[in-house]
Amino acid sequence: MYLLRIIYKKMNKTILITATVLGVLSIIFGAFGAHALKELIPFESQQTFETGVRYQMYHALLLLFLGSTSLIKFKTKKIVYYLVVIGVLFFSGSIYGLATNALSSFDFKIIGFVTPIGGLLLILAWSFMFVDFIKISSKKAI
Repeated sequence: MYLLRIIYKKMNKTILITATVLGVLSIIFGAFGAHALKELIPFESQQTFETGVRYQMYHALLLLFLGSTSLIKFKTKKIVYYLVVIGVLFFSGSIYGLATNALSSFDFKIIGFVTPIGGLLLILAWSFMFVDFIKISSKKAI
């Protein structure tokens, strides 16, 4: 039982650290997109880049919640954590590449297929939490 508590606390700490890293990076990327990219890429690409930043921040906030709540089972937390991290990497990461494609010698269009995969992983993360919330007994929710 003691070992499980240690593992649970370590997982929560990992989730919270990841959340803050994603949050800080989204602020940095947002500032970069708003200022440095303004003159370098078309307006539509800037909007696309901003979409990646916004979804990254949304999921940083989700991870802050995930690491702070006891309403979600440990197994679900672990699943949601990995789905969100990989989902953000695929979704936002590919969007950053696609939006700045003209600035690179690498053609990010060849990895564009990972964007919807990342989106699907994010949807699955929210769905796992939804199922866990549905299963909460009214006694535990109070």
